[in-house]
Parts: sequence; structure tokens; C-alpha cells
Amino acid sequence: QVQLVESGGGLVQAGGSLRLSCAASGRTFSRYAMGWFRQTPGKEREFVAAITWTGGSPYYADSVKGRFTISRDNAKNTVYLQMNSLNPEDTAIYYCAANLKSLRLQERSAYDLWGQGTQVTVSS
Repeated sequence: QVQLVESGGGLVQAGGSLRLSCAASGRTFSRYAMGWFRQTPGKEREFVAAITWTGGSPYYADSVKGRFTISRDNAKNTVYLQMNSLNPEDTAIYYCAANLKSLRLQERSAYDLWGQGTQVTVSS
């Protein structure tokens, strides 16, 4: 069973950058597609980015396209989310998630495992 632990969140000024990491335990990590989602109070958890198990064909929400980059290092069992040009609307709890079947990568319900989340706060 894979367990996911996010890190790298924090407080940053608008225009700044952060890199989130999601460390996975378990030997089957490389078989999973991985995704990042985010959630703010009172709103549903929304898709941010996803990457296939090969690391190719990343997917992004329109709101982050061109600013965020998802990547993975299967040797380190880690997936990353590089976030640049952050703005206050990016403030949220960010969750990484694993998708065993690599299907419907932009749909929250398609993910099998979730981390506990890491807070990102962008000040104006």
C-alpha cells in the first residue's frame, strides 16, 4: 500500500514561488499516475495538475497552466509541483493523490490514495 506525505507549503508573497513535494512509501509508486489537487474552505477540492507513471503528458488546470509544473522522480518515489508567479487565488491546502488505473486524471473521484495536505498561503 502506498502512503503519501506532502511537504513544501508555506507563506509566500504574490509573484513568488514554492515547490511542493509528495513522498510516497511503497514499491509500487512508479505504477501510479499522480495528481495534485487543492481546496479552500467552502469549496470542492479542485484539480491542479497530473502526470502519468512514465512522467510524460502532464495535465494542468487552465488556472495554473504556464505557471505550475508537475514532475516526478520514480527513483526517489517523489512527485513535485513547482509553482511560480503565485497569486492570492492560489491560496489553498494542496493535496497529492495516486491514481492506480491512470484514468480520468482530472477527476478527483478517480484517485485511490490521498496525502494529508500542505497549506500554501500567498499574500498580496
